[in-house]
Order: sequence, then C-alpha cells, then structure tokens
Amino acid sequence: MAAEVRRNAAIDIFRALTMALMVTVNEFWKFGGIPHALEHFAVLEDGMGLSDIVYPMFLFAMGMSVPLALDAREARGCSAVSTLGHILSRTLALLVMGTFIVNVEGTQIAPLPGYSRGVFYLLMVAGFFLVWNRYSPEFRYRRLCRGLGIALLLFLALTFRSTEGALMRGSWWGILGQIGWMYLFTSLAYMLTRGRGWILALLWVVFALVNISVTPLREGGMLIGENVLADLAAALNLGNGHSVLMSLGGCITVLAGRRLAARSETRNLLTALSAAVVFAALGILAHRGWIISKGLGTLPWVLFVTAISVALYAMLRVLERHGLTRWAAPIRPAGTATLTVYMIPYFFIGIWILVTPTLPAWYSGMTGVALSVAYAGVCIGITWLLGKVGIMLKI
Repeated sequence: MAAEVRRNAAIDIFRALTMALMVTVNEFWKFGGIPHALEHFAVLEDGMGLSDIVYPMFLFAMGMSVPLALDAREARGCSAVSTLGHILSRTLALLVMGTFIVNVEGTQIAPLPGYSRGVFYLLMVAGFFLVWNRYSPEFRYRRLCRGLGIALLLFLALTFRSTEGALMRGSWWGILGQIGWMYLFTSLAYMLTRGRGWILALLWVVFALVNISVTPLREGGMLIGENVLADLAAALNLGNGHSVLMSLGGCITVLAGRRLAARSETRNLLTALSAAVVFAALGILAHRGWIISKGLGTLPWVLFVTAISVALYAMLRVLERHGLTRWAAPIRPAGTATLTVYMIPYFFIGIWILVTPTLPAWYSGMTGVALSVAYAGVCIGITWLLGKVGIMLKI
C-alpha cells in the first residue's frame, strides 16, 4: 500500500503543465490576432484549439489524483466517515469560490456599499486566502484569520448586487464549482465501488451513452433525446456527462496503471499508447455523428482529449521513472500549489480593472502569446515566493 500512495510526480507535472496552460490561454482575451489554433473554437465550429483541451485535461488530472489521495487517507487510518467529511468540505470550498468568481466575472456589479468591481476582486481573493490558507500549526492566529476571512466573504456575498439588482447566484458554478461537482462525484464513485476499475469503466460507458443521447447530432436533432439517465445526470449537476467522462477517465487510467505495474516499462508504454490510439479512433468514428465541440461537450471532443491525456501521462510516467523531470522544476509550483496559481490572476484582474491600462496595438499575435506565457510564469513565480513565507491555498 505504501508504494501505491506515494506522491506521483508524473501527475504533478501533468497538473502543472495544464495549469500553466490554463493561465496562459485565459490571457488571450486581452490581445488581438491570436492564432485560431490556440484559441477556443466557437460552439458550433467543428474542431478544437489548444484552449479547448486545457480544462478537460485538468479534470483528467483531478481524476487521477482521487485514488492516490483517498488511498493515502485510508493508509493513515482515516475512517470512511472522516474521508466523506473531507470530500464534502473540499467540494464546498470549490463551490463557494466558484460561485463568487462566476458572479463577479459574469456581470457588472453594483454592491450596496458602492465599492468597485476591482475592489470586489481584491477583497474576494483576500477572503479566499484568509479562509483556506495552509497555516502552520505554530501560527497562533490562524483561527482569527479564518474568522476574518469568513466574515469578509459573508459581507461580499450579502452586499453583492448586479446592475439589475440581482443577488449572488450559483449560475453554472464557474470552473472551480464544476471541478468541485466532478471531484465529489468521482470521489464518491471511487469509495462506493471500492476502487474496482471495471465498475468505474462501466460507469464511464453509461455516461458516454448519456452524452450521445442528449447532444445534438451533426445534422441537427438528437439521437435519443431526454431520458431517465439524462434527467438523473441533470439532477446531479453533471450536464451531458462530458466532465464526468474526463474525471472518471483519469481515475481509471491510474487504476489501470496499478494493474499493469508488474509488467515491463516497454509493454506498459505500448499499452498506454495503444489505448490513446483506440480513443482517437473512437473519436474519429464518433465524429461521423457529432461535431468536435467543447461548448457542446460532444463525445468526439471528449475522446480526442482523453487520447491526448493518456498519451501525455504515459510519457511523463516514463520520464519520471528515469529521473528525467528536472525540466519541469520551473513549473512545479503549478502542480503542487495549483489552486494558488489559479487564484493569483484574479488579484491582477482587480488591479487591472482599477488601473484600466491601454495596451499598445503591437501587443497582438505571437507577441500576445509570448506575453501570456510570461504572465503564467510570473504567476507561478509568485506562487513559489508565497509558499516560502507560508502562504498557499489548501482545501
């Protein structure tokens, strides 16, 4: 068991690469002339750009982490009730943060005290860090800081108003909220099945069927339409199942790796790459019925991103075993302090709104891409520095 629950460096690097990409592509909106292959494709545009694979790959990484994290708790002697409480608390944290972010991102705000949207961003980020910072046990004021953070977030939630006078709403929960729902579902599925990979694989097939039954066909209409499985998925806030397919896919990938651990490295790599080819082939087959669309969450998009994720993880696993991962050291904080890296840009957004700078026209095209990459590097560097002084979001 101890060997199974050690930190998996390949997953850390996978997560770091994904988060670095996420911060990068989230900056493209500031610049014109970004190559279309790097951007999000339109909802009804048949295809996907680099920006369309980042979020699902992060879900895949989250799914890979679930067996390791829950098995580590079991190895430490944590009870099932304690683990369930841990899962629920993490889910709640992600839902709260996601709700705040989706509200302030999605609308102009007119809070009761009259503070600006930029100030809201700054106070929101401060509240998140006060509540969910990983405080040292020796820090005597950690309860006071968490209490102040809770009070600040409650103040922001109660005084939030849109320009139409609407209160704060869950809406679609935002990226973090969606990750929270998928984390909850995948963790509970892993616990209830006791980590049996074949049952989780069957569950993956069920959600693939849900996906194709309610996703519009290429020529319009539905293959099946609304049904009891789709209704259940909607009730569980799982949509058409595409996010579940990614998170479950990551979980199953790790479990498959365990079963194949005794085989030679070459055979394992060939098996993983063969699986990636199969997913890609299934994506090509599914493409005959559905377009490739992140916006619609179509099955071909899921299958192609899964193929990329499986192949990337397999290659990272080989590099890890041979000690060839030093190249990833500069982005390592994005894999171990991922939530901090994700939150840093929201602080800068607050500053941006307050300052309202004007970018020169030449900040476009590949220059914009380079600046976005550099910005991601700055966010990762700040995360590293914050970690040195004991500041890191941890849920």
